[in-house]
Amino acid sequence: MKIKTRFAPSPTGYLHVGGARTALYSWLYARHKQGTFVLRIEDTDPERSTSEAIEAIMDGMNWLNLDWDEGPYYQSKRLERYNSVIETMLDVGTAYRCYCSKQRLENLRATQMAKGEKPRYDGNCHDSHAHHTTDEPHVVRFRNPCKGSVIFNDQIRGSIEFSNQELDDLIIRRTDGSPTYNFCVIVDDWDMGITHVIRGEDHINNTPRQINLLKAIGAQVIPVYAHVPMILADDGKKLSKRHGAVGIMQYRDEGYLPEALLNYLVRLGWSHGNQEIFSILDMKNLFTLDAVNKSASTFNTEKLLWLNHHYINNLPSKYVATHLQWHIKQQNIDTHTGPELAKLVKLLGKRCKTLKEMAYSSRYFYEEFNEYDADASKKHLRPISRKSLELVRDKLATLISWTAENIHYVIQSTADELNVGIGKVGMPLRVAVTGTGKSPGLDVTIEVIGRSRSVARIDKALAFIAKGETHV
Repeated sequence: MKIKTRFAPSPTGYLHVGGARTALYSWLYARHKQGTFVLRIEDTDPERSTSEAIEAIMDGMNWLNLDWDEGPYYQSKRLERYNSVIETMLDVGTAYRCYCSKQRLENLRATQMAKGEKPRYDGNCHDSHAHHTTDEPHVVRFRNPCKGSVIFNDQIRGSIEFSNQELDDLIIRRTDGSPTYNFCVIVDDWDMGITHVIRGEDHINNTPRQINLLKAIGAQVIPVYAHVPMILADDGKKLSKRHGAVGIMQYRDEGYLPEALLNYLVRLGWSHGNQEIFSILDMKNLFTLDAVNKSASTFNTEKLLWLNHHYINNLPSKYVATHLQWHIKQQNIDTHTGPELAKLVKLLGKRCKTLKEMAYSSRYFYEEFNEYDADASKKHLRPISRKSLELVRDKLATLISWTAENIHYVIQSTADELNVGIGKVGMPLRVAVTGTGKSPGLDVTIEVIGRSRSVARIDKALAFIAKGETHV
């Protein structure tokens, strides 16, 4: 059997963490089985579906490199197909028109709840509506089986059974003529030949209804279902915006690499021994549904940061630089004069956990700064530092071969000549050339900044010391 999975988001908001993990699992299962991955946009709710949300979903999928083989299909363009199936169901009797008023249904619900019963439609129009005409306001309901059970083997949770007596006659077309979610889904899955439905556990209660609907419309093969556990926040509650559960693209904005986020998401509910680091190829080769946990997973930002730091330092620096470029642009840093970004990735990778932090830390490599860090300058740009800065400046200006090794020698020889520790020379020099008290190794930093800029900045620092000012 050719495996075919689908990711079918409703475009009512951003692609969030839970949706991205569902997409990843569906994508990985298809790739692992050499199958087909379908993207479907379930946009039948015109009041909540927006073009901005569709664009956000596409952006998230593309940034994560979760490519689809078919689609995107849009439910809003398939309304004629859904209504055609509903009309056939009305003809053969697997669906019926319901003329019950909103008031009657509200009264029925209130009565059932007062008796401690589960609210459900009582089948008032199930067998008789001869005194109504088809042009009167009505909904169309599915004639759900009254006896027996729906049993399906969830690939994660095992055998699950629902009694048909617990499933009322589901509305499949509203009064305004629009088909409902559960109905559109099953027609799509049937038409598109979906073999495996991987989705969140909040859909478990929809599954028996959808299986009954599939059988009613004549589906020869029912998809295999797998319901993944929810994702919890650190406080044990369902992940929400309050916990930072925002759109996937915000993780890009915050400086995460897609590989880091994918690695983190795959481990939110799935494992392979004690392995923590998974390349995309690893995931494709190793992912199976039977290794997905039943219990909920907890989102841990510190773990995600750790993974991001790992990938910044272990992916090819030229590739990381392509993602860093976006952050450089966002921070309006002019990189026309200065080192290649790939070199910067190697230089700053050990210190920076995110690309946003790396871009912020890179500015002094490309642009002049107008002021020093207040604490660093107060501590290190003092009259006592003038002599060491003057001496190291002259040595750097006349250095024949501009290499990190030779620059380190200059700093050390200056300290030796003045009979002071290397920090007494290095720290004022660091503040002079970077404007801050923190940087990568001073020798490689100065090498990358370059001779002319480094010497000019030392001159500015000496002038700053002479004037006793806080600005350059």
